[in-house]
Amino acid sequence: MDAKTDANKATGSITVGNKNYDLPIYKGSIGPDVLDISKLYGQSGMFTYDPGFTSTASCESKITYIDGDEGVLLYRGYPIDQLAEHGDFLETCYLLLYGELPTAAQKADFDYRVTRHTMVHEQMSRFFQGFRRDAHPMAIMTGSIGALSAFYHDSTDISDPTQRMIASLRMIAKVPTLAAMAYKYSVGQPFVYPKNDLDYASNFLHMCFAVPAEEYKPNPVLARAMDRIFILHADHEQNASTSTVRLAGSSGANPFACIAAGCACLWGPAHGGANEAALNMLSEIGTVDRIPEFVRRAKDKSDSYRLMGFGHRVYKNYDPRAKIMQKTCHEVLAELGIKDDPLLDVAMELERIALHDEYFIEKKLYPNIDFYSGITLKAMGFPTTMFTVLFAVARTVGWIAQWKEMIEDPKQKIGRPRQLYTGATERDYVPTSRRK
Repeated sequence: MDAKTDANKATGSITVGNKNYDLPIYKGSIGPDVLDISKLYGQSGMFTYDPGFTSTASCESKITYIDGDEGVLLYRGYPIDQLAEHGDFLETCYLLLYGELPTAAQKADFDYRVTRHTMVHEQMSRFFQGFRRDAHPMAIMTGSIGALSAFYHDSTDISDPTQRMIASLRMIAKVPTLAAMAYKYSVGQPFVYPKNDLDYASNFLHMCFAVPAEEYKPNPVLARAMDRIFILHADHEQNASTSTVRLAGSSGANPFACIAAGCACLWGPAHGGANEAALNMLSEIGTVDRIPEFVRRAKDKSDSYRLMGFGHRVYKNYDPRAKIMQKTCHEVLAELGIKDDPLLDVAMELERIALHDEYFIEKKLYPNIDFYSGITLKAMGFPTTMFTVLFAVARTVGWIAQWKEMIEDPKQKIGRPRQLYTGATERDYVPTSRRK
């Protein structure tokens, strides 16, 4: 492909056989340029082939930017470490939704509106009873989020900007309540109503761990850790679940259905279930003295064993979220008096190896956020089945912001990927009696 530029626009030229096709090149504010192939089929009769869409920009977005080679993650231009260190989750929600950090008055108003929407319709509690008592919390989450559209008919008209914002606020407020209810249902405890005098993270911990028999006061260190975990997972550009939300939304589906679709996609072990897999790996290794055996297996091409929590589909450098998560992990363990945690010892030694061993460096297998988040959540009292649910609570705002941006984009159209067909060519139907 050749590129040429004039005063007004840049174009790229693709040569196939003896024919050239000029295609526009667009520049983002940062990041690589993109070649617009939307008219290539009309001009050449050919599609492009890109399994997993790893080299295809499916949309234009102003929300999140990732530079995987440099280990950069920006929300609306703000580095993730600055937001996690100095802000709180609802401030991040405002930023993702509106594009700018709120003023003090805007922050107070936004917090108030979210806090006053945290309760769910009382009939939802009976809805939960339809699930088996041992149902996976993510199954409950996917179903209950989709069911919100049956309760809140006044915010499903996606053509109405006011209804879009009401639906957005409702989901940011109510998904933590549903997540806490899913947890309580899974352990056989009564649901705990939200409290308006608590901040977002403290309220969530209260709904998860309070019981009617005694008073529960959220630990501020754990609440801050929970809030930070929410910030780190709030959005991550066009990942699998976000792309699912956008694809579902492109058909005009209501926002509750779109977020439920994202939740279902997140459930996959290669996506939202990675921190659970990393914790299981640390448990399998067990002690520091067994690490060499597992590292040897990971390096052996003939062995299918993989070390979980290392490397990332996008990041080819150290995951910027992992640094913050490591610090948070230590804070939680120290607050809870966990000084000699075998899993943390294994994690620290694995991290040391990964940062110094030539095999890991060459393949850029740096520790990612899942490496530390599993240990942290386990220490806070969450079972592994809840890890992906907590991911969904955090990612809801990213899904909503991406969905809202897509709906308001005049260039958006229903998603319709193409394919390379390799099946049978046209053939005639043969009656059963003549088939051999």
